Amino acid sequence: MKGFWPIYKKELYGMFMSPIFYVVAFFFLLICGIFFNYILRQVIMVSYQVAQNPELAQNISMPDLFMRSFLWNISVVMLFVAPLLTMRLYAEELKSGTIELLYTYPVTDLATVAAKFAACMTTFTILIAATLPGVIMLSSIAGSSWKPIVCGYGGLFLLGCSFISLGTFASTLTRNQIVAAIITFGILLVLWFIGQAKSSASPLVGSIFGYLSVSDHFEGLAKGLLDSRDIVFYVVFSAFFLFLTLRQMSSYRWRG
Repeated sequence: MKGFWPIYKKELYGMFMSPIFYVVAFFFLLICGIFFNYILRQVIMVSYQVAQNPELAQNISMPDLFMRSFLWNISVVMLFVAPLLTMRLYAEELKSGTIELLYTYPVTDLATVAAKFAACMTTFTILIAATLPGVIMLSSIAGSSWKPIVCGYGGLFLLGCSFISLGTFASTLTRNQIVAAIITFGILLVLWFIGQAKSSASPLVGSIFGYLSVSDHFEGLAKGLLDSRDIVFYVVFSAFFLFLTLRQMSSYRWRG
């Protein structure tokens, strides 16, 4: 992909030079820290109650319960973070007119889309990795298995890929960054809660709703259960919206 690295470095530089990133990072880590403290307190209270019932204690793993709850809350926060990270990717280029200048460079559309997506995913990965120290420290003290952590954070990465890919596509649809963020958040919100509608729909429609639900696929990964169907869903989901982004940008080039 010719021209990938120059655009990747340009986008990554733009991310870290933007005050939006630092505001988003501050509130993301602040909220995650609040959740970490609250969930830890709740798990400790539950552990005291479970300790009084030996039979129940054998069936409940406190570290796994903490990880499941913490990862689930992080995924909810990501619904708000992803639109803010992706809203500028193409909307800013369209508004300022630099998208036309980009077309004059010896860079393919595929390289441009891949570079913008990779830069945004790098930023997102740094945010997610910043929540790891507390989890690692707690797991070391509790002596818990590393499998739920690796599986859970792998699930967060795949979930982030799907969110970022959808946001990248939404950013090509408008020149307004706020509108791009709202479109991304609206679609993600529908895909997050669509699985809850399967109980009131027909079996066929309900199965479709369940499969399209991004939260249903993440639920197993948050529990430390590695299922190839969930991985395939997120990979296909991300590839689909990146393909739409590529087609959209190709149409801009064709229309001049």
